[in-house]
Amino acid sequence: MHEIQEKLLKLAKIENLNNLGYRKIGKLIQVDHPQKVKFHLMQLRKKGYITAQNDLNIMQSMKNVVEAQPEFVKIPVLGSANCGDATIFAEEKIEGYIQVSTTLAKRSKGVYALKAVGDSMNKANIQGKNIEEGDYVLVDHQDANYKNNDYVVSVIDGCANIKLLKKNDGQIVLMSESTSPHNPIIIDASDSFLITGKVFNVIKGFHNE
Repeated sequence: MHEIQEKLLKLAKIENLNNLGYRKIGKLIQVDHPQKVKFHLMQLRKKGYITAQNDLNIMQSMKNVVEAQPEFVKIPVLGSANCGDATIFAEEKIEGYIQVSTTLAKRSKGVYALKAVGDSMNKANIQGKNIEEGDYVLVDHQDANYKNNDYVVSVIDGCANIKLLKKNDGQIVLMSESTSPHNPIIIDASDSFLITGKVFNVIKGFHNE
Protein backbone atom coordinates (compact mmCIF):
# COMPACT_ATOMS: atom_id res chain seq x y z
CA MET A 1 0.00 0.00 0.00
CA HIS A 2 1.24 3.51 -0.87
CA GLU A 3 2.67 5.57 2.00
CA ILE A 4 0.09 8.35 1.46
CA GLN A 5 -2.76 5.84 1.65
CA GLU A 6 -1.38 4.45 4.91
CA LYS A 7 -1.25 8.00 6.33
CA LEU A 8 -4.84 8.64 5.21
CA LEU A 9 -6.11 5.51 6.95
CA LYS A 10 -4.29 6.46 10.15
CA LEU A 11 -5.72 9.98 9.99
CA ALA A 12 -9.23 8.63 9.43
CA LYS A 13 -9.04 6.83 12.77
CA ILE A 14 -8.77 10.13 14.65
CA GLU A 15 -10.45 12.63 12.30
CA ASN A 16 -13.76 12.70 10.45
CA LEU A 17 -12.52 13.20 6.90
CA ASN A 18 -16.01 14.23 5.83
CA ASN A 19 -15.48 17.55 7.61
CA LEU A 20 -12.10 18.28 5.99
CA GLY A 21 -11.13 19.53 2.55
CA TYR A 22 -8.36 18.02 0.48
CA ARG A 23 -5.99 20.90 1.30
CA LYS A 24 -6.55 20.51 5.05
CA ILE A 25 -6.12 16.73 4.84
CA GLY A 26 -2.89 17.25 2.88
CA LYS A 27 -1.55 19.58 5.53
CA LEU A 28 -2.26 17.03 8.26
CA ILE A 29 -0.43 14.24 6.44
CA GLN A 30 2.29 16.52 4.99
CA VAL A 31 1.26 16.23 1.34
CA ASP A 32 1.55 19.50 -0.60
CA HIS A 33 -0.84 18.94 -3.48
CA PRO A 34 -4.60 18.51 -2.87
CA GLN A 35 -4.89 16.49 -6.10
CA LYS A 36 -2.54 13.89 -4.65
CA VAL A 37 -4.80 13.64 -1.62
CA LYS A 38 -7.84 13.26 -3.85
CA PHE A 39 -6.16 10.58 -5.98
CA HIS A 40 -5.15 8.42 -3.03
CA LEU A 41 -8.52 8.81 -1.35
CA MET A 42 -10.07 7.53 -4.57
CA GLN A 43 -7.70 4.57 -4.56
CA LEU A 44 -8.73 3.73 -1.00
CA ARG A 45 -12.34 3.95 -2.08
CA LYS A 46 -11.74 1.53 -4.96
CA LYS A 47 -10.08 -0.91 -2.56
CA GLY A 48 -13.06 -0.73 -0.22
CA TYR A 49 -11.27 0.80 2.75
CA ILE A 50 -13.35 4.00 2.73
CA THR A 51 -16.72 5.16 1.42
CA ALA A 52 -17.77 8.42 -0.22
CA GLN A 53 -20.26 10.74 1.44
CA ASN A 54 -22.14 13.74 0.02
CA ASP A 55 -21.70 15.50 -3.32
CA LEU A 56 -18.38 16.95 -2.18
CA ASN A 57 -16.86 13.46 -2.62
CA ILE A 58 -15.09 13.71 0.72
CA MET A 59 -14.28 10.40 2.32
CA GLN A 60 -15.16 8.93 5.66
CA SER A 61 -13.21 6.08 7.12
CA MET A 62 -14.74 2.69 7.61
CA LYS A 63 -13.12 2.59 11.02
CA ASN A 64 -13.95 -1.02 11.77
CA VAL A 65 -12.53 -2.38 8.53
CA VAL A 66 -9.33 -4.29 9.17
CA GLU A 67 -6.82 -3.98 6.40
CA ALA A 68 -7.16 -7.17 4.40
CA GLN A 69 -3.49 -7.70 3.71
CA PRO A 70 -2.20 -10.58 5.85
CA GLU A 71 1.46 -10.80 6.80
CA PHE A 72 3.46 -13.72 5.49
CA VAL A 73 6.53 -15.70 6.46
CA LYS A 74 8.73 -17.66 4.06
CA ILE A 75 9.03 -21.34 5.00
CA PRO A 76 11.70 -23.59 3.43
CA VAL A 77 10.52 -26.85 1.85
CA LEU A 78 12.90 -29.69 2.72
CA GLY A 79 11.44 -32.26 0.33
CA SER A 80 8.86 -34.97 1.01
CA ALA A 81 7.98 -37.37 3.80
CA ASN A 82 6.02 -40.60 3.73
CA CYS A 83 2.74 -40.97 5.53
CA GLY A 84 3.17 -44.74 5.15
CA ASP A 85 6.35 -46.78 5.42
CA ALA A 86 9.51 -44.72 5.66
CA THR A 87 10.90 -45.00 2.13
CA ILE A 88 11.84 -41.45 1.12
CA PHE A 89 15.42 -40.65 1.98
CA ALA A 90 15.72 -37.67 4.31
CA GLU A 91 18.08 -34.93 3.20
CA GLU A 92 18.30 -31.46 4.67
CA LYS A 93 18.27 -29.81 1.27
CA ILE A 94 16.03 -26.82 0.59
CA GLU A 95 13.95 -27.48 -2.53
CA GLY A 96 12.12 -24.17 -2.46
CA TYR A 97 9.97 -21.94 -0.27
CA ILE A 98 6.29 -21.40 0.38
CA GLN A 99 4.73 -18.15 1.59
CA VAL A 100 2.53 -18.85 4.61
CA SER A 101 0.22 -16.48 6.47
CA THR A 102 1.27 -15.68 10.02
CA THR A 103 -2.12 -16.98 11.14
CA LEU A 104 -0.83 -20.44 10.15
CA ALA A 105 2.80 -20.02 11.21
CA LYS A 106 3.66 -17.29 13.70
CA ARG A 107 7.35 -17.41 12.81
CA SER A 108 9.72 -18.90 10.27
CA LYS A 109 12.75 -19.52 12.49
CA GLY A 110 13.06 -23.24 13.18
CA VAL A 111 10.08 -24.05 10.95
CA TYR A 112 10.20 -26.07 7.75
CA ALA A 113 7.69 -27.68 5.40
CA LEU A 114 7.44 -31.18 3.94
CA LYS A 115 5.22 -32.46 1.17
CA ALA A 116 3.17 -35.45 2.30
CA VAL A 117 3.25 -38.70 0.32
CA GLY A 118 0.79 -41.55 0.89
CA ASP A 119 -2.56 -41.96 2.67
CA SER A 120 -1.64 -43.28 6.10
CA MET A 121 -2.46 -39.98 7.86
CA ASN A 122 -5.69 -39.08 6.05
CA LYS A 123 -7.62 -39.38 9.33
CA ALA A 124 -5.22 -37.24 11.35
CA ASN A 125 -6.56 -34.18 13.11
CA ILE A 126 -4.13 -31.28 13.17
CA GLN A 127 -6.04 -28.11 13.95
CA GLY A 128 -9.07 -29.73 12.33
CA LYS A 129 -7.22 -30.83 9.18
CA ASN A 130 -6.08 -34.24 8.01
CA ILE A 131 -2.97 -34.99 5.96
CA GLU A 132 -3.50 -36.12 2.38
CA GLU A 133 -1.00 -36.79 -0.37
CA GLY A 134 0.18 -33.50 -1.81
CA ASP A 135 -0.47 -31.47 1.34
CA TYR A 136 2.35 -29.54 2.96
CA VAL A 137 2.90 -30.08 6.67
CA LEU A 138 4.50 -27.34 8.77
CA VAL A 139 7.07 -28.67 11.21
CA ASP A 140 8.57 -26.97 14.27
CA HIS A 141 12.15 -28.17 14.51
CA GLN A 142 12.77 -26.27 17.75
CA ASP A 143 9.95 -27.88 19.76
CA ALA A 144 11.64 -30.96 21.24
CA ASN A 145 9.01 -31.58 23.92
CA TYR A 146 7.46 -34.62 22.27
CA LYS A 147 4.44 -36.04 24.06
CA ASN A 148 1.92 -38.81 23.52
CA ASN A 149 -0.40 -38.06 20.59
CA ASP A 150 1.90 -35.48 19.03
CA TYR A 151 2.29 -35.63 15.27
CA VAL A 152 5.98 -35.84 14.45
CA VAL A 153 8.40 -36.20 11.58
CA SER A 154 10.71 -39.12 12.26
CA VAL A 155 13.77 -40.35 10.40
CA ILE A 156 14.27 -44.12 10.45
CA ASP A 157 17.40 -45.51 8.80
CA GLY A 158 17.72 -42.29 6.83
CA CYS A 159 14.10 -42.19 5.61
CA ALA A 160 11.49 -39.64 6.71
CA ASN A 161 7.86 -40.19 7.66
CA ILE A 162 4.97 -38.43 9.38
CA LYS A 163 3.28 -40.29 12.22
CA LEU A 164 1.35 -40.06 15.48
CA LEU A 165 3.71 -40.56 18.41
CA LYS A 166 2.87 -43.05 21.16
CA LYS A 167 5.08 -43.83 24.16
CA ASN A 168 4.44 -47.11 25.94
CA ASP A 169 6.61 -48.83 28.57
CA GLY A 170 9.85 -47.44 27.25
CA GLN A 171 8.97 -48.11 23.64
CA ILE A 172 8.13 -45.59 20.99
CA VAL A 173 5.35 -46.48 18.58
CA LEU A 174 4.65 -44.48 15.43
CA MET A 175 1.01 -44.87 14.48
CA SER A 176 -0.93 -44.24 11.29
CA GLU A 177 -4.40 -42.67 11.26
CA SER A 178 -5.89 -43.79 7.98
CA THR A 179 -8.88 -45.15 6.12
CA SER A 180 -6.50 -47.87 4.89
CA PRO A 181 -4.76 -50.48 7.07
CA HIS A 182 -1.18 -49.59 8.03
CA ASN A 183 0.99 -51.38 10.56
CA PRO A 184 2.47 -49.36 13.42
CA ILE A 185 6.20 -48.75 13.50
CA ILE A 186 7.68 -49.92 16.79
CA ILE A 187 10.99 -48.36 17.65
CA ASP A 188 13.65 -50.17 19.66
CA ALA A 189 16.50 -48.43 21.42
CA SER A 190 18.96 -49.98 18.98
CA ASP A 191 17.20 -48.58 15.90
CA SER A 192 18.62 -45.66 13.98
CA PHE A 193 15.84 -43.24 14.87
CA LEU A 194 15.46 -39.48 15.12
CA ILE A 195 12.54 -37.08 15.55
CA THR A 196 13.25 -33.94 13.56
CA GLY A 197 10.23 -31.88 14.55
CA LYS A 198 6.61 -31.61 15.59
CA VAL A 199 3.90 -31.12 12.97
CA PHE A 200 1.74 -28.15 14.02
CA ASN A 201 -0.25 -27.27 10.90
CA VAL A 202 -1.23 -28.47 7.44
CA ILE A 203 -1.42 -26.48 4.21
CA LYS A 204 -4.20 -28.01 2.10
CA GLY A 205 -4.84 -27.86 -1.59
CA PHE A 206 -1.77 -29.33 -3.27
CA HIS A 207 -3.37 -32.63 -4.21
CA ASN A 208 -2.62 -34.54 -7.35
CA GLU A 209 -5.54 -34.83 -9.77
